[in-house]
Amino acid sequence: MPETVRATEPLDLTFSDDELEQRREHIASFISDTYEAAEADTAVIAISGGVDSSLTSHLAVEALGRENVYGLVMPSEVNRTDNMSDAERVAGELLGIEYDLIEIDPLVEAFCAANPNVTIGEEFTGPEQVAVGNLRARIRAVLNYFAANRRGGVVLGTGNRTEAAVGYFTKYGDGAVDCHPIANLYKQQVRQLARHVGVPGDMADKPSTAGLWEAQTDEGELGMTYDTLDSIIALHVDGPLSESATARTIAVEEDAVERVRRMYETSAHKRQAPPGPGPL
Repeated sequence: MPETVRATEPLDLTFSDDELEQRREHIASFISDTYEAAEADTAVIAISGGVDSSLTSHLAVEALGRENVYGLVMPSEVNRTDNMSDAERVAGELLGIEYDLIEIDPLVEAFCAANPNVTIGEEFTGPEQVAVGNLRARIRAVLNYFAANRRGGVVLGTGNRTEAAVGYFTKYGDGAVDCHPIANLYKQQVRQLARHVGVPGDMADKPSTAGLWEAQTDEGELGMTYDTLDSIIALHVDGPLSESATARTIAVEEDAVERVRRMYETSAHKRQAPPGPGPL
């Protein structure tokens, strides 16, 4: 794998203290408004032990009270250790919400066994590795909605602005939710706000992983650090700068900026409702 691209002059996108409190209140109000508009009895959230779900679940408890938030911890063989321990730490120790732990490997194996061209237990690589990884995300989405339907609930997503911009989520997987409370936050802002609301520093700062296959990390798969990706999105995708001006501003090669632009363009379908034909 090539070395991860790192901007030598990344943008500082963090908030002032006043802005942090404004964001905290704004997101909590959004969660409360969404919950009330749906006339929901519960807010369901998948808790992975990562910073995004830790922040979202903290804000959900602030907005709704711990008695109205239900967590699902859904480990598989590729993410059973540190992340799942942190997920239970968030749900049980830090927030004190009701939660259940559901092992998803039997469901993954059942899906694979139903396909005559898949051998259970083999080492998946390439497209099959991605397909099985996305299957894990989609199984978790099904379990989220099964719980939400049973409890009269809404499903809270954990997607942030950075990952949404480049399509770094599974369509109809972790992207299948009723709302994304932290959708307007770049990754460095997610980490900052997480620490501000009480997420322990070791959890706020640890390397992010989608937990789709063994030893996967987000930055390794994206090919650049989150600070670099945040900077390119803020300056070029969300902002007015050209590829060359962006590259000069944060001191990276221009092809890194071009790669982010391509990811943004090719993932547009993930951020839109499925299309239909236009009128005759």
